[in-house]
Amino acid sequence: MARYIGPKTKIARRFKDPIFGPDKSYEKRQTPPGQHGNSRRRTKLTEYAIQLYEKQKAKYTYGVIERQVVRTFELAARKKRITGENLQKF
Repeated sequence: MARYIGPKTKIARRFKDPIFGPDKSYEKRQTPPGQHGNSRRRTKLTEYAIQLYEKQKAKYTYGVIERQVVRTFELAARKKRITGENLQKF
């Protein structure tokens, strides 16, 4: 089973949100990871980029891989009612 086992604080700093729970080292550094930190992220993110970040945050939070996310979305889309509410039920 594939899951992320690398540095969790680096991922939390990339998304600017402590997605793995409280962490002292996350509170020390609020800048994004990498050699240049904030200087790389000056431009405004597109709508697609925001959606992709949210999907990646959910994947890291729940510890699932892309195939599982796609399959769950397809199951939720097949059912009646609103897809977002059906996703929350799975």
